[in-house]
Amino acid sequence: MKYKRIFLLILDSLGVGESKDAYKYESIGSSTLGHINEKYPLFIPNLQRIGFLNTLNMTDDDKVEAYYTIAHPTNVGVDSLSGHYEIVGATLDEPYQRFPTGFDEELLQNISNITGRRIIGNICCTNDDIINDLGDTERNYGSLIVYTSGDSNLQVAAHEDAIPIKTLYDYCERIKELTIKDNIRISRIIARPFTGENKYTFITSARKEFVNNPKKETVLNLLEKEKLNIIGIGKVNDIFKNNGITKSIKAINNSEAINKLVDIMNKDFTGLCITNLSDFDEIYGHNRDIEGYAKAIEELDVNIPIILNKLNIDDMLIITADHGCDPTFAGNGHTRENVPVIIYSRNFKEPKRLKELSTMADIGNTIADNFKITELKNGTSFLNELK
Repeated sequence: MKYKRIFLLILDSLGVGESKDAYKYESIGSSTLGHINEKYPLFIPNLQRIGFLNTLNMTDDDKVEAYYTIAHPTNVGVDSLSGHYEIVGATLDEPYQRFPTGFDEELLQNISNITGRRIIGNICCTNDDIINDLGDTERNYGSLIVYTSGDSNLQVAAHEDAIPIKTLYDYCERIKELTIKDNIRISRIIARPFTGENKYTFITSARKEFVNNPKKETVLNLLEKEKLNIIGIGKVNDIFKNNGITKSIKAINNSEAINKLVDIMNKDFTGLCITNLSDFDEIYGHNRDIEGYAKAIEELDVNIPIILNKLNIDDMLIITADHGCDPTFAGNGHTRENVPVIIYSRNFKEPKRLKELSTMADIGNTIADNFKITELKNGTSFLNELK
């Protein structure tokens, strides 16, 4: 074992430029980080010194303090599950369906049948307007607000007074089973409880995702077999459905996720900690909020020294992303992009640019290699490149 603890920080949707197959996903010309930096020049000195901006053009930097490169996505699809599964070494051969205009009437009727609730909404929407537009109707009639963000998800919103949160969770679990039975390839069913009387707001801490387990073995499963710790912070546990996660920690936003990460860094453990920073995607990317996304990146930059200073000499930090969500692009969906890969440890002697990774699964294979466990079928370890 070279590193006792590995911290994997996933910047949800922070891609760094169109992938080779971007044309398949209407993503030609996309660059989430690049276009944000063009519109609002980023002041991120801490991220810059670990090579973050160098990933845009893969330029060399002899003053960099971390290894840096980009990884090319190989799993089909641009949803969060495709990206996260690839990072931990699981392949997806068939894409999840996307619903840019909503769902067909047959599916909505089946949802109504299994829940006994009237279905309202059925639109593509990424902001809080939907619960303020339909919140009164939902509260008065106990309806279910069904909508999608344009990617492969079906979101179900209900006021906590009209439908208790636990009941909403049960409905979402039933809907997930329904889509499996009918072979509807929806990656995530998302429960979105909300509260309020005149002005409604989502209860962020109660948001819950319902997904299917990856069918193939991941580095998480291999670490678990070796009795190592696998800690998930943020929506990590929902994404992997508690599969290979030994400790799950909720976080309602980026700030809380980072605080929880710092807390965990103070603990003594052996294994992997994965943290997902979802605000980039959910709040700024889908809503095409360029300025908000830029400010969120700069807020992360302020926290980078805190995270780096918490690392022990035998720790390693890997920063990456799962896909893109270019806020300058039309629509509100994800974009097919390469992702940054930043690797930092206090004992590195020769940090520099690494060759480009042919798959994001190289990250999972490197983690497996570090803990000397069975090599994954996908990807190649770059552990020996780190000196």
